[in-house]
Amino acid sequence: MREPFVMVEEKPFLRLLEWESRFPGLVAGFTMRTGGESEQPYGSFNMGLHVGDEAQHVVANRKKLAKQVEMPFASWTCAEQVHGNQVCQVVAAGAGRESLNDVISAADGLFTEQKGVLLTSFYADCVPLFFLDPVSGAIGLAHAGWKGTVHRIAEEMVKSLQLQHQTKPQDLLVAIGPSIGGCCYEVDERIMSQVRTCVRDWESAVTPPQNGRYMLDLRRLNTAILLELDIAMENISSTEWCTSCRTDMFFSHRKEAPIAGTTGRMVSYLGWKDQNQKGEGSAS
Repeated sequence: MREPFVMVEEKPFLRLLEWESRFPGLVAGFTMRTGGESEQPYGSFNMGLHVGDEAQHVVANRKKLAKQVEMPFASWTCAEQVHGNQVCQVVAAGAGRESLNDVISAADGLFTEQKGVLLTSFYADCVPLFFLDPVSGAIGLAHAGWKGTVHRIAEEMVKSLQLQHQTKPQDLLVAIGPSIGGCCYEVDERIMSQVRTCVRDWESAVTPPQNGRYMLDLRRLNTAILLELDIAMENISSTEWCTSCRTDMFFSHRKEAPIAGTTGRMVSYLGWKDQNQKGEGSAS
């Protein structure tokens, strides 16, 4: 399968090019670590306000991304992210764009059908899930670390889209973005005990153990969950980018934080442009 997340024109983000080409007005992608204002250990395109970076640097980076994807900064919307499986419908743009004080609380998934809302979610190894219903136009982002994955945040998103937008699973498109791969993600029996109960086909995502440790592919585990929800395999696009293998391109909490104590965050973004909005990144 062709890599869905593509670097274009040396910009500091990967575009979900197939979706953007197929659906005019849609912006979708995932940032990389370079090309921003942040100083070490957050160098340099850090998007997370919650990791100890200077807020003005983070906001400058967010404004730069908004400008480059031609969405107003006022459209930027994000949630608290607590490694759970709660998803929230977004009815107005702007939550959390400059401060944690007004972030959408206790949610790891956001969805909307409104234009002029840029959904965003933050990562440094966890799995970004992108959802698009071509029939209703509803879109969603979900943050799936191991906890969110085994508690089936993907299912919570699909159920919410079904309830609020009458989405049919067979119509739904899903993209799985850059994250730590099965090549690098080593887990113990404590995590595996939950992996075994989260989906029937869990074994497809696990390498047999050595010395009591397993290699877990969270992207494959989420794929197994999506297939169990009757989403067609041909409608699921999954990346090959591993954040731990490619710390020249991405932040990796698993690889970097044990050494430096912290690291920055990439952002996944997804939104429909509103032609009535100004597309400049410095709007407030």
